[in-house]
Amino acid sequence: MKDRACFDCGGTRYAHTRLPHGPICTACRRRRHYHHESCPACGAVRPLAYLADELIVCASCAGATSIFACDTCGREDHPYGAKRCARCTLRERLTDLLADPTTGQIHTRLQPVFDELVESERPQSGIWWLRKNPGTGPRLLRQMARGEIQISHETFRELPSDRAHDYLRTLLTAVGVLEPFEIRIERILPWIEKVTADLPAEQAALIQRFAHWHVLRHMRTAAREDRLTQTITDASRRRIRVAIDFVAFLETCGASPATATQDLLERYQEHTGTAFSHEHAFIVWLRDTRINTRLSIPAIARLAPTVTVSDEQRWAAVDRLLHDDSLRRYVRIGGLLTLLFAQPLSRIVTMRTSQTAVTDQAVHVTFNTTAVQMPPLLDDLIRQHLQHRGKSLYASRETGWLFPGGNPGRHLSTEAIRSQLVAIGIKPYENRKATLFCLAGDIPAPVLADLIGITHSNAAAWAGLAARDWTDYIAERSR
Repeated sequence: MKDRACFDCGGTRYAHTRLPHGPICTACRRRRHYHHESCPACGAVRPLAYLADELIVCASCAGATSIFACDTCGREDHPYGAKRCARCTLRERLTDLLADPTTGQIHTRLQPVFDELVESERPQSGIWWLRKNPGTGPRLLRQMARGEIQISHETFRELPSDRAHDYLRTLLTAVGVLEPFEIRIERILPWIEKVTADLPAEQAALIQRFAHWHVLRHMRTAAREDRLTQTITDASRRRIRVAIDFVAFLETCGASPATATQDLLERYQEHTGTAFSHEHAFIVWLRDTRINTRLSIPAIARLAPTVTVSDEQRWAAVDRLLHDDSLRRYVRIGGLLTLLFAQPLSRIVTMRTSQTAVTDQAVHVTFNTTAVQMPPLLDDLIRQHLQHRGKSLYASRETGWLFPGGNPGRHLSTEAIRSQLVAIGIKPYENRKATLFCLAGDIPAPVLADLIGITHSNAAAWAGLAARDWTDYIAERSR
């Protein structure tokens, strides 16, 4: 039994593989295969299990044939079983899945999907996806490859808009198989049909016109400008619901949107107990489309922003985000960019890696036109984040986003950061106002606008709120 003892752990419990210098048990072989180390002889990061000059080195340095090498490609990385690597295993399974039955080759239009998954950062994740969702994504891909269903957005519009279907749809879009689309708009389309289904035909037609011509038009504009967030989407749904409620109220009063009077509008406001707001866009739309020009909403004076977070509270939050390793790194960076540089989360999640410049001495981030040097600790967080921008997905993460999201080709959602900040007591919007107030008191308004990417009028307004008069700054600067 002694000559069967594993050279690594000394155990004899598991089956073993014979190496030139002695046996290695299955458990130790797997551990060394899955946990590569830097070879002390050549410096390469590989599985180490061979003895040379009393050092544990890689197979090449020991002049031996590696027991960790894939039987197909000969590589040692991405282990998956004892004989095949994950990449070769995934290639074989995808070839079977995406083959066109008429040619036996990968379906022409699905070739980009094959290439993206096989060359992904972690092919093991692709294998896991095929096994986890055999009845959704992989099944649809097989049907597309066989010509049983069309490779189009129309196919997905007829299917449930759940996570599995949406992931495959965004994957096909990210690799160029389908044309770009906005998932939030796609999801609201069937919702509009659902909420208007039980309305009388005339009311349903009017609400759908409002939804498509006004609400969706604003959502598409926001999507084109890459600022469509969940908050905007939720507000759009509220506008449609308010329109439905108002029309229902008018019906109980024996009126319609075309015959409603200002008195009925004010009675509706009393009925709901809420003040007029942006959610009453339906009233404005009725006037603009001349369906009813008698209705009007009184102008509401825009109040100056209020700062509800003290400087001590803000710096306490900064200190936690800098030092709390239990928080996800992207949450810490996103929160710090808000608390230190007044960046809104909607802009943070759309940042590109090209906006960062990293050297051994410093890290610079460009929010607008001027590169800003990051303070200590935050610069280290950004360096670490650039090395590994979150867990690997089924497809490649090389999208250019600084904060890549869960779906291929998409950036992280604002809610992914906001919800985690709120959970630890940090409200991004309130803290951003406190940051703007502080910065406006320390930095001339024109400089502040250029640094953090706000308008000059907005910077001047915050300077006024901070009781700082920078009107002589330009003259001083020219002098």
